[in-house]
Amino acid sequence: MSDLFDTASATPSTAPRPLADRLRPKKLAEVIGQDQVLGPDAPLGVMLSSGSLSSLVFWGPPGVGKTTIARLLADETDLHFVQISAIFTGMPELRKVFEAARMRRQNGKGTLLFVDEIHRFNKAQQDGFLPHMEDGTILLVGATTENPSFELNAAVLSRAQVLVLKRLELADLERLAQRAEGEIGKPLPLDGPAREALLEMADGDGRALLNLIEQVAAWKVTGKLDREALSTRLMKRAAKYDKSGDEHYNLISALHKSVRGSDPDAALYWFARMLTGGEDPRFLARRITRMAVEDIGLADPQAQHVCLQSWETYERLGSPEGELALAQAVTYLALAPKSNAGYAGYKNAMAAARQTGSEPPPKHIMNAPTKMMKEQGYGDGYAYDHDAEDGFSGQNYFPDGMKRGVYYTPVDRGFERELKKRLDYFAKLRAKRGS
Repeated sequence: MSDLFDTASATPSTAPRPLADRLRPKKLAEVIGQDQVLGPDAPLGVMLSSGSLSSLVFWGPPGVGKTTIARLLADETDLHFVQISAIFTGMPELRKVFEAARMRRQNGKGTLLFVDEIHRFNKAQQDGFLPHMEDGTILLVGATTENPSFELNAAVLSRAQVLVLKRLELADLERLAQRAEGEIGKPLPLDGPAREALLEMADGDGRALLNLIEQVAAWKVTGKLDREALSTRLMKRAAKYDKSGDEHYNLISALHKSVRGSDPDAALYWFARMLTGGEDPRFLARRITRMAVEDIGLADPQAQHVCLQSWETYERLGSPEGELALAQAVTYLALAPKSNAGYAGYKNAMAAARQTGSEPPPKHIMNAPTKMMKEQGYGDGYAYDHDAEDGFSGQNYFPDGMKRGVYYTPVDRGFERELKKRLDYFAKLRAKRGS
């Protein structure tokens, strides 16, 4: 039975087809680079061998085979394949898709509905899939480049298994290039380094590689081009970076953890990756200052000043010179002694404050500006530390009846080694005064 969404091709077989379309795999075994999903013991391999395919969400970068795998799954399971894009589809079109699937099911044919860019559907649209998934009208296969945990409803995620597709590695891209050379009937006119540069230009995107190969194959050249000649003819692909998406958070996490791990080379690399991707240097200035406070703290009090000075230098110099000051701050942080004792102490104190938020200070450390307050005992017994032996009275400053808390525990690194000595010194004096 045909319907509005059954897409029989109207393109003549003699019409030209892009290389990427001509090389589209005809069966799942031909898909390159996704063995972690398609292997015999991988999730899809197990589902297909057991005949129990469930709704799925493919999460991965562009050009790694999400659409192709969905189409081949329909062939493997004898389901009717329907493809829509969340960018161009609204509720009226969705209702027609569901109605056509319902009619198809009544005639004994199931429907695999592939939804590209599924994260672009809003909450109400995503909720619209649920009853049709539950009653078997559709088997949903969504594709997204964004983290499903953040972009998809929990109800949809509970009914679908998320499978992660990875960017293609150089070895995968080389296999794809060899397959392309077989299709076009001739080798690419590139020497070894130029061929490697072409694979790198694809940046893990198989579709992008095939488009580049199609361009190179069309050139009328004699001999083989080297890397320099290739770079003059082809513009390097812009790095994949979305300042508001997953890549933004992934890269800032990589930068932060490289600094925390005392690896200046890795930290500079991720810093540079974010800059070349178009990240706002002011965002980076703010985040590296946070690193100084969170991961270095009092182990090197100078680290925070270095970050603030680099931030100010950037504001005065602007781009691109100002980024050098930020890069130097990143290097300084990576090599600084690390301590999160101040950060942990703050969090511990906040937790205690939430539990004992109504407890008043002990009366002896309260001011008594009025006669009535003096009569109530405010300020009575306060020991002025400067008058005490060693300038330390050892009095209790916690609320009466509250057990003394220990929130700040300095590490034995950097300047905190000195602070630890001071803390231990005051602890001994406090014990002595208390006894």
